[in-house]
Amino acid sequence: MTVLLKEPKETVDEIAGFSQETVRQASAAKDEPTWMLDFRLRAWQTFESLAWPKPTDESWRRTRLTGFKLENYTPFAVPNGTVERNDLEPDLLNALDEMESSANLIFRDGGLLYGEEIEDQHEDGVIFSDLQTAVQQYPDLVQKYFMTKAVTPDANKFAALHAAMWDTGSFVFVPRNTKVELPLHAILSQGDRVGGYHHTLLVAEEGAEVTLVDDLMGAENAFQATVVELILKDNAKVRYMNLQDFKHTAWNFLTGRAVLGKDTDLRWIQVSWGSRLTKAFLDLDLQGEGGHGELLGLYFPTRRQHIDHETLQLHRAANCFSDLLFNGALKNRARSVYMGIIKVLPGAQKTDAFQRNGNLILDRSARADSIPGLEIEADDVRCTHAATAAQVEDEYVFYLMARGLTRPQAERMIVQGFLQGVLDRVPVEGVMRKLEKVISRKISR
Repeated sequence: MTVLLKEPKETVDEIAGFSQETVRQASAAKDEPTWMLDFRLRAWQTFESLAWPKPTDESWRRTRLTGFKLENYTPFAVPNGTVERNDLEPDLLNALDEMESSANLIFRDGGLLYGEEIEDQHEDGVIFSDLQTAVQQYPDLVQKYFMTKAVTPDANKFAALHAAMWDTGSFVFVPRNTKVELPLHAILSQGDRVGGYHHTLLVAEEGAEVTLVDDLMGAENAFQATVVELILKDNAKVRYMNLQDFKHTAWNFLTGRAVLGKDTDLRWIQVSWGSRLTKAFLDLDLQGEGGHGELLGLYFPTRRQHIDHETLQLHRAANCFSDLLFNGALKNRARSVYMGIIKVLPGAQKTDAFQRNGNLILDRSARADSIPGLEIEADDVRCTHAATAAQVEDEYVFYLMARGLTRPQAERMIVQGFLQGVLDRVPVEGVMRKLEKVISRKISR
């Protein structure tokens, strides 16, 4: 692997509060071309035009932003340049070693900290680059796909803020009929008390195959407004994993959308372990006939964490399949919210769509709200949804403890069994081991 090293950009001496001038400062700090600055400024206008979420908004009825104030955070971090692998902190080295990959990118303080190229990426035409570099080196591709085909700045208030202020990010482009054998791995180590705006843009052309893992960590008293865009052309196959494990004082807002062409195959695994509050909008947009999309979720809030997922399975074309399974465990005074819609448009005959949300409540003070739904405008479909919430009976724990297990071991066995339906569908062994470790950690809290 070739290590990518870049010189740090000019330091911004003073960062003002959030404003149009802040947007200009953020762009200037990255030495961006005029077209990207213009995009940011238009997005800022969109951000100003959109109202802040209100408790009367259906999407926010069960998730309040009490305590969140944008002005409490430094608007953006200034990159300090890259380092060699031997200079990385132990937690980042461990994250690299947990998984065998084709290449790695590590982001911190609003920029690239460490990067490795795929050895043959230029020969095969595969691009795995930090997004800031892609803006400079592949401007036509970035302009074509960046927040134009999947997530647009007007998706919601936080998507607009992200579009105006985005900093770190991965750009993945896999040409026609090209397969990337090992996963690509991007790690974000979010800085403390600062705004972060990580972006993932993946484009898989016709017949391409790729796996991408986003590993999000860090963030003490910070907030992150993330956008994920997955664009699959006809017959493409993508495996995408978003592993969020921020500190319990961080605010996390995610807007993600996958656009699926004809005969595509997507498996998206969304994991929400950390943050004080997470609000995630996750969409599957099946635009081509024969598309196959899986949206799988794991969450395990503890203490006073609040995790909210809102999903959309949008069927536009005929003969498509979508499968959603979100399973979570809750402990202490934690709360989860799941709200999802399967929407079938009039031309999407022969749709096969399923949606299920399961919740395992480990303490009586925890709470799970689940609101699945269907909007069907075609008459030849098979669409079902289900939601469950159950407590762990003391007898189950006692039974396992009577056979020599400690209480944490017994609870871990019960929780892991409950989450196994999603864990069994994780396609990367290193990710599976990582998830099992986090489950053990959460149980012990």
